Amino acid sequence: MVSGRKQHVLTAAAVAVGSVLLGLVCTIAGLLVWCMRKRFGEETQGPMLLHTELCSSGPRRYSRGELAAATQGFAEEERIGRGGFGPVYRGYLGDLNRMVAIKVLSQGSSLQGAKEFEAEVRVMTRLRHRNIVELIGWCDGSREVMLVYEFVPNGSLDKHLYDPRRVLPWSDRYRIALGVGSAILYLHTECEQCVVHGDIKPANIMLDASCNAKLGDFGLARLVDHEADPRTTQVVAGTLGYIDPEFVTSRRPSAESDVYSFGVVLLEIACGRRPTSTQSNRNPALVNWARDMYRQNSILEAAGRRLDGEFDEQQLKRVLVTGLWCAQRDQGQRPSIAQAMDVLRREDAELPVFGPEMHVVDGIRSLEERAYGDLSGEVSICEESPDETEYHSSKESIYLLALE
Repeated sequence: MVSGRKQHVLTAAAVAVGSVLLGLVCTIAGLLVWCMRKRFGEETQGPMLLHTELCSSGPRRYSRGELAAATQGFAEEERIGRGGFGPVYRGYLGDLNRMVAIKVLSQGSSLQGAKEFEAEVRVMTRLRHRNIVELIGWCDGSREVMLVYEFVPNGSLDKHLYDPRRVLPWSDRYRIALGVGSAILYLHTECEQCVVHGDIKPANIMLDASCNAKLGDFGLARLVDHEADPRTTQVVAGTLGYIDPEFVTSRRPSAESDVYSFGVVLLEIACGRRPTSTQSNRNPALVNWARDMYRQNSILEAAGRRLDGEFDEQQLKRVLVTGLWCAQRDQGQRPSIAQAMDVLRREDAELPVFGPEMHVVDGIRSLEERAYGDLSGEVSICEESPDETEYHSSKESIYLLALE
């Protein structure tokens, strides 16, 4: 009797232990499956989203083999740069009889690079404008995702402004300024949603064979509904010297932020000076320096020294004053891109007049200083160091501020 009861207890205990072990095994298996699905989802979500975006738009899908053939097997000599996503190659597509630039996002790319790549796709598939780099096609291979763009042969405006061997003539500079403004006007007013570029600077302005400007690199772009308030972002991204100081403090990317960057670019085109520098020579930051020249009624003296006086004075004055107008610290005092372009285009346009609000009052540190830290307002006057151009042309110039 006792033996039977003992056997019953042992059997019940065995069943209980077995149930616990089975439950534990099932739990572990479930966790493993969940982790694998999560990992697989993270690895494939980007390409799947890109596939959906691109299949519903105009760009053509290419195979990896076609793009490998176009670039001589992704040969090192065809590599023309490196973006935040990965390498950029030059290639030739026989079906289109044209040169192209191919951006590659490899599996080992950073999370930030993947996000910028997706943002660029999401925005670029919507855009068609003569002053914006055209997205021609794409490839979503198992090892990487690639985007195919028109090849813009003359490279970036940055390289031309600071080329020690050749001076970019004023006629080209003025046409470039109008072209960039036309691209921004299209982005802000003519698209279904307002497109905030987020990183307007000479390194992202490409020049075709006729020195017409084409705005590119939409990795930091955002879509904002017209008339809607922009949402707050946790990370402020942009490039030192071009980023809107109010964006740094408000964390709200907006069309006004693009206008600020455009203003800095206009001043840089006219003056031939970089907006900031960490070099040892101490010169006032470009925007502050140009403001002082304006206050002293000497705005034309801000013209780049390498122009050697060969410029249209009225055009130069419109570019400089419009640049200052756009680069005011207070977003509410800046023009819309439409207002800025009206002044740039029209010979009879009335130039804005600035008051004392352009200047720092009562020793309060400017928003620029609060945004960028104390750089002592440094800027390199020009144009002689290839290393400087290399730095400003690279993705390393992207300036990220993680805000609490």
